[in-house]
Amino acid sequence: MTSTSVRTLDPQLDAVATRLVEFLRTGAAPDGLFAAGTFCDLTIPTWRLQADDAAGAVALRSMGHPWPGEVATRRLDPIPGGFLIEVEERWLDGGDAWYCRELIRADVRDGAIVELSVYCTGDWDSARVAEHAAAVTLIRP
Repeated sequence: MTSTSVRTLDPQLDAVATRLVEFLRTGAAPDGLFAAGTFCDLTIPTWRLQADDAAGAVALRSMGHPWPGEVATRRLDPIPGGFLIEVEERWLDGGDAWYCRELIRADVRDGAIVELSVYCTGDWDSARVAEHAAAVTLIRP
């Protein structure tokens, strides 16, 4: 995984999480990352979208983030049937630097994601990042 090396105790979950981060970073889904009938539930500020197959899950991602970007994994936790992963993303678009945070729950079967729930903070441009930095001192970056 990019930036922060976080691992579970399950090599299969680690491999799927690593491939998910690669997808977030590049926009290209590695072969076998998503099962054909993957269900994706994406929540962004003031909106919610869903897809009921792998192509639809990839399309939801394509709507909001250009590639490539940087993805820092902050936490990876196994849960029954899958994992939770917390990431921070940074990318350039339209001459500006962008940032978001996401918490993702992935249900995994036979080494592929079958269900995905994504909770995103929304995309912050450099002005929003600067406004936040001026107003808030984070205890943990």
